[in-house]
Amino acid sequence: MRKGDSGTDEEPVEHADARASSAVAQSRLDSVRTTSPGGLEALLRHPGLWRSGDRQTPRTAQGGAIASGWAALDASLPGGGWPCGALTEILTDAEGIGELSLVLPALARLGAGGRRLVMIASPYLPYAPALAARGIDLERLVVVRGGEPADHAWAAELALGSGDCAAVLAWLAEPEGRVLRRLQLAAERGDTWGVVYRPASMARRPSPAALRLRLGSSPQGVSVEVLKCRGGRPPPRAVRLDDVRSVALAARAETAS
Repeated sequence: MRKGDSGTDEEPVEHADARASSAVAQSRLDSVRTTSPGGLEALLRHPGLWRSGDRQTPRTAQGGAIASGWAALDASLPGGGWPCGALTEILTDAEGIGELSLVLPALARLGAGGRRLVMIASPYLPYAPALAARGIDLERLVVVRGGEPADHAWAAELALGSGDCAAVLAWLAEPEGRVLRRLQLAAERGDTWGVVYRPASMARRPSPAALRLRLGSSPQGVSVEVLKCRGGRPPPRAVRLDDVRSVALAARAETAS
């Protein structure tokens, strides 16, 4: 304390600022304690919070996970299926090895819920009769083609965050890390299952996706290697799915006809 011009005791300005900041912080903390049900306990019960050691993936309002339709794959994933409200990254060595067939059972279930299904920049035009035969509601399906890679990423972010789409599939060659982070945040915001297809050469690069898979072809189907899964450790061995069959694509079908 020091004497001011008026002869009264004055507190140094920096001490006063510190005292004011502390008072504001305490006021905010008291507000959280008094207005939030259970305070810290409520925060720790938040469905989007995951703590080390948890066996379950963070859960969203829609239920957290949807069964993939492949029992062996579901058994290897935390939560027992594809993570909803999050991004799934599927890495492939080649096109047409079953990467679309892998997600069709879940797409059929999600489409039945009334929200739209979106495919962006697929390498071939999806063959509508084959999709319908696998349970996809074509009235709910939106296919986006053309444009530049930046347009594809923009369209994916818009669809993921809109809240109107149950699932968004996007074929993106080499998006930057910040683009993937934006897609992950958009998926959370829209409570949408996002699937990004990328070349297997991207496996060594970091990714914010909640789930990363690498697909390889096998004589009967595909092998699925879990590279990363939020809420648990990846299984030590790849999962072989012998029943996965590639879906015919219109470009190839038209060529053969």
